[in-house]
Amino acid sequence: MAEAKILTKHPLGKSGKNIDKQKYETVKKALLSALQKKELTHTDLFTQLNKSLKGKFTGNISWYGETVKLDLEARKIIQRSSEKPPKYRSK
Repeated sequence: MAEAKILTKHPLGKSGKNIDKQKYETVKKALLSALQKKELTHTDLFTQLNKSLKGKFTGNISWYGETVKLDLEARKIIQRSSEKPPKYRSK
């Protein structure tokens, strides 16, 4: 049986990526849990993501993290602030 896939979205309307649904859910959970308590810059968010997934995830954590983060922005689940540097937060 083929692995379930999910087609991600992009906040700027660019084409999304077709990625493994299980990996998507794993990264999504880690991103949302990192953003649960406070707003984070991109660097802080990815530091947290790498910490929480290290050793539990096969694949490039940063690549999947970026892909899922963009998808969550496009779906309005997380928000990027307009300040510099931008901060992310859960909606």
